[in-house]
Amino acid sequence: MADSDRLKDYHELVLHLNALYDEVAGVEFYEELFPDNENTGDYYTDYSHPNAIYLYRDNVIGVDGLKYEKQRRRIMLNDTWGEDYLEYVVGNPLALCSGLSYRKRANTLANAQRMHALILDLDAVNDGHLRNLLETRFGAPPERGRSLPQPTFLVASGTGLHVYYQLDEPLDLYPATKEQAKALKHDFTFKLWDWKSTTALEKPQYQSINQAFRMVGSVNGKYGNVIRAFRTGDAVSLETLNSYVQDPSHRINVREHRLQSRTPIETARKKWPTWYQERVVAGKQPEHQKWDIAGKVHGRDPYALYHWWIRQAHAIQGGHRYFFMLCMVAYARKCDVPYATLKDDMRKVFDYLKNIEHLNPLTEHDMQSALKSWRKDFYNLRLDDIEKLTGIHIKRNKRNGRNRADHIKLMNFIRDELNDHKNTWREGNGRKPKRELVKAWRAEHPAGRKIDCQRETGLSRPTILKWWDD
Repeated sequence: MADSDRLKDYHELVLHLNALYDEVAGVEFYEELFPDNENTGDYYTDYSHPNAIYLYRDNVIGVDGLKYEKQRRRIMLNDTWGEDYLEYVVGNPLALCSGLSYRKRANTLANAQRMHALILDLDAVNDGHLRNLLETRFGAPPERGRSLPQPTFLVASGTGLHVYYQLDEPLDLYPATKEQAKALKHDFTFKLWDWKSTTALEKPQYQSINQAFRMVGSVNGKYGNVIRAFRTGDAVSLETLNSYVQDPSHRINVREHRLQSRTPIETARKKWPTWYQERVVAGKQPEHQKWDIAGKVHGRDPYALYHWWIRQAHAIQGGHRYFFMLCMVAYARKCDVPYATLKDDMRKVFDYLKNIEHLNPLTEHDMQSALKSWRKDFYNLRLDDIEKLTGIHIKRNKRNGRNRADHIKLMNFIRDELNDHKNTWREGNGRKPKRELVKAWRAEHPAGRKIDCQRETGLSRPTILKWWDD
């Protein structure tokens, strides 16, 4: 689709939303989402005041005197937010913020402490798609197919819509809660993305709950559109979100996760001092056990799984390019591929992926952002998540939950039962013994030479020498 068509769709969306709803300015928008940010100079060691963190693009001067674009991270503080918004967000070509607040100073999923809003992304939306969403999807009863709750805000993102469900009470993000929130978001994403009805793109694009989105008041760097927000409903309860999910395993069970932590913190400090020092004082997260993939690879290539993933680049479609690179880093970590090797391979893959057509260009920043995910816990990215993020189906080994050793025992037992526990199943299987090939050739060529046997049979010289006089 041409840039002029994208601009036309954007302006029609804004006109439609402006006719129905009140527009919300950027400062008030984020003050409402994150009312409990710290003030300048505050420092809570008990993590009782997590903060929103946003990213913005800045121009920096390099050692060579040239100007370069750099993505910077900044905490959203209550007492300076108005000034900071004007300086770092308004008109910025890439200002990003998620719906979560974080302990510490980095907006990683490990540091995410509370969810203030569930945000869904829908690309390639025109006025007809918006009408379908407003008339048949948003606010429809939960039992109706592919219905969704009424959003709190709809944001015109420049190429589509960002759908915000502001929670009436922020959700504390325990590890298990993060998993269930991700499942709920994937469920909602599937309902939201309906080709031709709600979007011009065929396949949905699944994202983490930690995904950051273009900020209200910033601009889309490619099209120059201002990101604008409109209030379309009230804050929603967790119960309302859960009521729109059919699969119980995709719902968020807050009570279940709160019951996991019944021990008062002072009691825990006395009973488990080492745990308290590492987890509460130092804020260290537990490390997941890493599978020994390289040690179990058959053949000469210890990075076979990583190289297999690189070969899947041909199947990637436009909206999944960044996530393919992200998963490439995960496979590199799984297989213990050196970082220098990953960087070289990533450059080649990037040069291929950037030529895949999509409404948003793949940039050098996207590649560098993917490489930044090189961290210890990323090797545990699961196959289900990889499939959703990249749109690539990964064939499983059909062991029905058994490990490899138990599966082999079962298969051998079935084979022996089918053959009455006799070894006759081996007859006629496998390669013919080289001895028989040499013997047969010599019978036909009594005066033949070893070199002639090698040429005509294709056997190696050591094999012919081994069986020549047998």
